[in-house]
Amino acid sequence: MRGRNTTKVSVFVLLGFPTAPRLQYVLFLVFLLTYLFILVENLVIIVTVRRSAPLHRPMYYFLGALSVLEVWYVSDIVPKMLGGLLLQQKLISFAGCMTQLYFFSSLVCTECVLLASMAYDRYVAICHPLRYQVIMTTGLCVRLVAFSFVSGFSISMIKVFFVSRATFCGSNVLNHFFCDISPILKLACTDFSTAELVDFILAFIILVSPLVATVLSYGHITLAVLRIPSATGRWRAFSTCASHLTVVTIFYTAILFMYVRPQAIDSRSSNKLISALYTVLTPIINPLIYCLRNKEFKAALKKALGFGQVPT
Repeated sequence: MRGRNTTKVSVFVLLGFPTAPRLQYVLFLVFLLTYLFILVENLVIIVTVRRSAPLHRPMYYFLGALSVLEVWYVSDIVPKMLGGLLLQQKLISFAGCMTQLYFFSSLVCTECVLLASMAYDRYVAICHPLRYQVIMTTGLCVRLVAFSFVSGFSISMIKVFFVSRATFCGSNVLNHFFCDISPILKLACTDFSTAELVDFILAFIILVSPLVATVLSYGHITLAVLRIPSATGRWRAFSTCASHLTVVTIFYTAILFMYVRPQAIDSRSSNKLISALYTVLTPIINPLIYCLRNKEFKAALKKALGFGQVPT
């Protein structure tokens, strides 16, 4: 046991953001307003896609699924963080920590696969436009979304199982605002190399495989766009993919900074900052990227709110 206290840890302390009390209240207000905004904008997307017949198409089915994922994701992390900021409720049970870790990991893995499915949708739309409706049926969309969630939750179950089997018998203070794999394993007092190896292998499968599929899809899309003779046609084709490509870039950039940073720039404070930005900013940005420049969605939203009619 490396000479440490052998009493097993049953409760963790989430250190969160150790700042002056007044700043804690400011952070609470900022994160609370951000959380409420995320809930509202994503629920608006879900309801609009569900109620608007013109949006019952693959791209919007995927967008609705992504919004469900974003709401679930922030609700897994932010409420506990708000309790820590306002009420100093920093304790979390071992079971509660593993549960939070499981849902966080599952939803991140699910988003990887879902973004790859959305890239495939754009590939079919650009490279096989005449067969798009035949290929991208509602049934296929449902299967792709279901596969995204099933694969993400299944792989994370294995990852969390191995993490939970580590022994924690020293410090119980997690220098983070939620339960993530790296800060948890830093508290383990037994050999956790197996858990790290399993986490690396499964992360490689669930992160890299969808990324390769996304890159291949956009490789074919690029070649197809370059074959379009007119500049206007090329721009119109590319603009249909710009929103998704932006979201993919933001997602994988955040993942790389959070988990694949060089040791020289790795610090616990920077890790918490990057995690906070990823936790609250990407669920805000993603719906805005997809919807602000989408005239069809804005028209459907206006109709749902009673401000106009969807053009036929």
